[in-house]
Parts: sequence; structure tokens; C-alpha cells
Amino acid sequence: MGKKVTVTKETNTGRNTNFKDSSGNNMTRSQFVKGIEQGNYPDYHVRNVNGIKTPCSNPNGNKKDNLG
Repeated sequence: MGKKVTVTKETNTGRNTNFKDSSGNNMTRSQFVKGIEQGNYPDYHVRNVNGIKTPCSNPNGNKKDNLG
């Protein structure tokens, strides 16, 4: 299992903008997306939502580890 990531900031519309991983690294959305694409966060994937690359938790049936 990879690093757990939590949302630290979101817009008033609910788009997640800032994140923190279990190592204490703070990231913007684009930094987190880049980390996912480089394979640093295997428990997450990137979706294109309204033309914006958006990090998402991999489906696993456990709602406790979802980004939110």
C-alpha cells in the first residue's frame, strides 16, 4: 500500500486543490497529479474532469481512504 493522501483545501464548489501525504509533503493539485503520473502514488489515478486533470482514489470498496 502506498502513501495515504488527505485533502487540505478545496474550492467553494468542492474541487480539491491542496493535499498532504502521510510523509508530510504538501502538494497542489497539479503536483499531486504529476506524482501519480510518475508512479509515486499507486493507490490513486488521474481522471479528466471538465478538462482538468483530477486526482482520484483507486476503487477498492473502502470509503475511509477516499479523497474528500
